[in-house]
Amino acid sequence: MVCKVRGLPRGSYWGLGLVWVLAGPVCFLTLPGYCGLLLLVCVLCWSYVVLGRQGEMLAMCGRSVLITGSDTGFGHALAKKLYDEGVTVFAGVLDEQSPGAMELRRHGGGGGGGLDVTDHEQIQQAHRYICSHVGETGLWGVVNNAGILGYVADGEILPLRVYRQCLAVNFLGAVDVCQVLFPLLRRPRGRVVNVCSMAGDVPIPWFAAYAASKAALIRFSGVMRLELARWGIQVAIVQPAGFRTCIFGSSEEWNRGQEEILTNLSNDAREDYGEDYILSIQNCFASMVKRSEEDLGPVLDILSHALMSQAPRPLYSPGAVGWLIPFLHRHCPTKLYDAIITSVFQFDGCYTPHGLQENVSSMIL
Repeated sequence: MVCKVRGLPRGSYWGLGLVWVLAGPVCFLTLPGYCGLLLLVCVLCWSYVVLGRQGEMLAMCGRSVLITGSDTGFGHALAKKLYDEGVTVFAGVLDEQSPGAMELRRHGGGGGGGLDVTDHEQIQQAHRYICSHVGETGLWGVVNNAGILGYVADGEILPLRVYRQCLAVNFLGAVDVCQVLFPLLRRPRGRVVNVCSMAGDVPIPWFAAYAASKAALIRFSGVMRLELARWGIQVAIVQPAGFRTCIFGSSEEWNRGQEEILTNLSNDAREDYGEDYILSIQNCFASMVKRSEEDLGPVLDILSHALMSQAPRPLYSPGAVGWLIPFLHRHCPTKLYDAIITSVFQFDGCYTPHGLQENVSSMIL
């Protein structure tokens, strides 16, 4: 069943205008006179049809969706939103006794089941549980939302454990969930929505471990989009930018991260960076959190669109800088982009590494 929306969806008129601005000169340069005008009309009609299809939303009542990482953040809010729209939600949480899991059980009368995406047996248990509920109908959607940030710091001094953990949760966990549940998605020709990150698409200081894991997930998602198309399964990537969720962690977790870095530093790295610099990173991280948008609504709308639209887009970039920074990265000279992104991620209260302070002092002398 398809619920048709009159006209174009919100934002599509801007897309149609962009097509007019870009396609107009190309059409008239390619074919002169009325032929160029006819070509432009055909391009606009085709664009209207394509953009209009994005306004056709599927009736979700009676469908079922698995969401990983539903304890907090995007996954938690999306689970409640879909519950309210009549969707059967299998909300995987890391801790079944967490406040988020208990709230989901109260809100939807179920869900909030334990699902550690790094534990293959738990994924198999989730598969068996879902099979017992969906039967021959199959599973409509999988939202791979579970993710961790770890601790942010210069890639040189991040403990190798942080790299391994980010890859295990953010990438390998999503791959494992997909491989186990793909057979259930084939029956209804369902959807896979992978929550990635702008950090996986462009280089950003201090996010080496997190960005590497998300970059792997982005590439995996693109390959799956190509390979699963023959089965009628559509794959979408959502890359939120600048939203505040619990992925940032608490001050206690930051303190533990700093202590781990200081414990594992080599003598040379400790001398070059200095403890003052490492301890000051937490101040910068706190400033980064304060700059983030608290309203998760734009991300929830996009996640819903990726699941429900008759014609979902392959890539969504919610957030004020979600499109701007990748645009600059692709079109600016490398040195210019590096200067811009470095200035954006400079915060008050962050010291200069000890080794660089000495270099600056010697240059002044």
